[in-house]
Amino acid sequence: MYAEAVTILIADPFETSGLDALRAAGCAVLHEPGLQDEALVDRIRACGARVLVVRSTTVTAAALEAGSLALVVRAGAGYNTIDVAAASRLGIYVANCPGKNAIAVAELTMGLILAIDRRIVDNTADLRAGRWNKKEYSKARGLAGRTLGLLGYGNIGREVARRAHACGMTVLAWSRRFVGPAGPAAPAGPGGKDDTAGVPVEIVATPHDLAARADVLSVHLALTADTRMFVNDEILSRLKPASYFINTSRAEIVDTGALVRAISERGVRAGLDVFDGEPAAGTGAFVTPIMALPAVYGTHHIGASTDQAQEAIAAETVRIILAFQRTGTVSTAVNLATRTAASHMLVVRHHDRPGVLAHVFEQLRLGGINVQETENIIFEGARAAVARINIDSSPGEAVMDAIRSGNADVIDLSLVTL
Repeated sequence: MYAEAVTILIADPFETSGLDALRAAGCAVLHEPGLQDEALVDRIRACGARVLVVRSTTVTAAALEAGSLALVVRAGAGYNTIDVAAASRLGIYVANCPGKNAIAVAELTMGLILAIDRRIVDNTADLRAGRWNKKEYSKARGLAGRTLGLLGYGNIGREVARRAHACGMTVLAWSRRFVGPAGPAAPAGPGGKDDTAGVPVEIVATPHDLAARADVLSVHLALTADTRMFVNDEILSRLKPASYFINTSRAEIVDTGALVRAISERGVRAGLDVFDGEPAAGTGAFVTPIMALPAVYGTHHIGASTDQAQEAIAAETVRIILAFQRTGTVSTAVNLATRTAASHMLVVRHHDRPGVLAHVFEQLRLGGINVQETENIIFEGARAAVARINIDSSPGEAVMDAIRSGNADVIDLSLVTL
């Protein structure tokens, strides 16, 4: 699509394989990890990048407005660090790489469950301190036959389900995709089961029911306005005494105060990969009160940080950018309207000659009609085409007649109500 090399600004660490692939495709790549806040705004304004790639860096409205960006790619699953509303207002595509880090996060989730059950961190600490305490650490409940509850059942949830099933666990899940306006929808599969993970997973009607039945409750929800502080006292108070709670999703989804109460009052043990107020940088001082509790194990927000996951995310990022460079579109954009205000489709069969569609659009403009979407399909031989134009209101006979009669290359015209 672009006659010149597209300039791509990458503002976070990025795999060498991805950088090499973009450069081999003729892109001008500016790899400048560490750009933040005003420095990012200034750099976007100065470099004229058409594409911005980020991982943890926040992309504000000021950054989006600073230059000539046409696409922002979040090299990861979530995109809550990008001002998507501002991007949509400016006509900037926002894309992410869902599912590419699912296995990595699922592996860490299972690692935390196993570590909590066998108290691996405490074992190691005592051994390093020169203490032998087999009597204490021989006490473990085991995972086989126990129940795992997945709060959220997308790509990551399904990967966790596969691994938990291999450990002999019964898997339950709650997901918004199984809940309709009238309440819980019928899940896929017979008997309330969903088998999209390749293993049987029972769909539970509410998150409260899920928490009450689970020996282990693991969070795999995306952070949205609806899920912020979603896991609260009402859910956590349903957990069984001495059950396990895992969060490898987003800290903001969980009410930390409610989790502390569940730990203190119900003997819940927690494995956390995400924390309130965690540093944006890769290293630095960080003190969080919840990690002072002996019942809490923690990791440094590393769920997606395996070599395999980062290579897969880099490859997907490259695919998105090169498809955009070639076609000008982004099939995986997260900020495209699922439904527009279009109420009618104008179907124009025409000779494939200059000025035909310009004539159609001009008549629509004169009629005060807004075009929402358009597609022009060329027939073999490139002598004729059909344009399908979604519009926000009926053009009326006067506009239809003006389109028919104003250009001899209009072969046929029809109107479809959507």
